[in-house]
Amino acid sequence: MRRGARSGLVVLAAVLGLAASSCGNGVIDKSTDGVPPAEATGTLRVLIPSFPSSTKGREEFDKVVKDFQKTYPKMKVEPDFATYNNLNEKMSTSIAAGIPYDVMVTGVGWIQPFASKRIFADLAAYGVTPEVIKEKSVAALIEPAMYEGKLFAYPLLADARAVALRKSAFREAGLDPDKPPTSLAEIKVAAEKLTKRGAGGSITRSGFDFLAGATSYRQTYTTLLASTGTPLYLDGQPNYAGEKGVQTLQWLKSLVGNVQPYGQQNAAQQPLVLSGEAAMGIVGGAVDCSEKGIGQKNCDDLKFFRFDSGQEIEYVGGDLASIGSRSRHKDAAWAFIQSLTVPTTLDAIAKLNKKLPAYKDAGNSPQAKSNPLSKFVADGLVHAVNENSPPTNWLEMRGNFDIQLTQAVLGQKDPAKVLANLAGQSR
Repeated sequence: MRRGARSGLVVLAAVLGLAASSCGNGVIDKSTDGVPPAEATGTLRVLIPSFPSSTKGREEFDKVVKDFQKTYPKMKVEPDFATYNNLNEKMSTSIAAGIPYDVMVTGVGWIQPFASKRIFADLAAYGVTPEVIKEKSVAALIEPAMYEGKLFAYPLLADARAVALRKSAFREAGLDPDKPPTSLAEIKVAAEKLTKRGAGGSITRSGFDFLAGATSYRQTYTTLLASTGTPLYLDGQPNYAGEKGVQTLQWLKSLVGNVQPYGQQNAAQQPLVLSGEAAMGIVGGAVDCSEKGIGQKNCDDLKFFRFDSGQEIEYVGGDLASIGSRSRHKDAAWAFIQSLTVPTTLDAIAKLNKKLPAYKDAGNSPQAKSNPLSKFVADGLVHAVNENSPPTNWLEMRGNFDIQLTQAVLGQKDPAKVLANLAGQSR
């Protein structure tokens, strides 16, 4: 799940409260459900952040449409190429207007809130149950696709993250790059040694990159906490306000501003360790070692590892496709999802997004074999953690997390009080 903009969350929370009873006033097509596919007409509305706004991205989407139209030749497809920054707003607007999307692609933590308000359809109607998906998808994204024992989304992509270090920076600091610091205590010691400062004391090279922009430390905190063996939520209940949760937030507070400037990002918003702007830090799921990317020399200077403060973990988000419960083209929507989940299509989308295809054998996918980082995170899917089993008000809570964690990180509020307050807001 990406770090979305705060705008739209309040609107969406209000809209979701009305969604179960509101039918809306929008003008929509006559239902094609039950109509032979070759005879069905109308427009399939697809909200999808999985195709980049590039020529190649549009070309790959058009291939999906062509495959879908082999079954539904008379149906039009109207794509809305949202991003995870405006996805909330797009969905809230469509719900309020009563013109629902037929296919919606969202992320980890989104399924439960929407399914609880009957915005998504149960995929069992199309023979896809939790038992069936276990044979088709990576395990990391099965529980995030479920609500109350039913499946409401089909996993498309796995967005995995690891940690990387620069071997040269470690050697320069007198550290052994072959023995990465995996626990929070070890990372703090190494990060402080690796941090470089200018004559005025300002940081010129970060000792650790948290891969977090300003007011966006929620996923970082979730990842660090999970490495202590403590999931953010357990059976839908807050699990972060105890001793481990407070210690983890205090640790984060002690390093932000100390080994990395608050909210530091480069212009490309890429992991700083890949460019050498940081000696160590969190990275995404792929690295381009070609001359068009960071180059082989830079790649050879990298070593990948995973957090382990008692539990070896790898944060895994993802893209998941759902059918709108108020769609009048549910059968066509399912056919479109089937076209999206053709293995070669998922391979192409994974490459475009620097993620892994979410089919079960992702470790043997072309993307996993294309670069050392993708291979590393594919091998680590067995250690997957994420914002699992969230409360049904999670879309509101995630915004609260970002705001209040920032207050703790900046020393404006006591970490223990911040976490207790967040726990009280969950429901």
